[in-house]
Amino acid sequence: MSNLSARTGRDRQRYENNFRLVSGCIPYRVVKDEEDSSVDFENKLQVLMVSSPNRHDLVFPKGGWEDDETVLEAASREAMEEAGVKGILREDPLGVWEFKSKSSSVEAECYLGGGCKGYMFALEVKEELATWPEQENRQRRWLNVKEALELCRYEWMQSALEEFLRVMAEDGRTKEDSLAVSSISNRGEHQIDPRYCFVVN
Repeated sequence: MSNLSARTGRDRQRYENNFRLVSGCIPYRVVKDEEDSSVDFENKLQVLMVSSPNRHDLVFPKGGWEDDETVLEAASREAMEEAGVKGILREDPLGVWEFKSKSSSVEAECYLGGGCKGYMFALEVKEELATWPEQENRQRRWLNVKEALELCRYEWMQSALEEFLRVMAEDGRTKEDSLAVSSISNRGEHQIDPRYCFVVN
């Protein structure tokens, strides 16, 4: 059992113009194939998705952004709570998506009409925890990008994944050496909370 617990309740939930504010991330890793260097970048990239509680469909880790944390801290906390991963979080969001909550009608009423505004980030996974707060309710699964696009539950998350691919390509991460830890360490990373992850500018 994890020594960290998941936050629950809506007491500290942030709202903006009747939207519940949500923060999440797309956890990823690059799988190196020593035998086949001709494999393109997209096929070397894997993303981590988790099952929804009491369902078998897949989502990226995300949840409410609370009033005692930054949007980055919320994203990294959700990755640790829901997927049991820590890593390097990119400070620039992939984007902000407005969507309707698919939760129960009672919960949706708590969201001031069910509208949410979700901030999504990229998280390069550096550690997978053996135990994590929500492991009894969630299964985690590494997928290639094509599988993730097909299995992703929400259209807005599919859009976030497409933006993630575009950002990764533009960022010069299509070359193996740009993913080396040495290049990351030169980008001025700073610690936000050692329990969750690091942030990269």
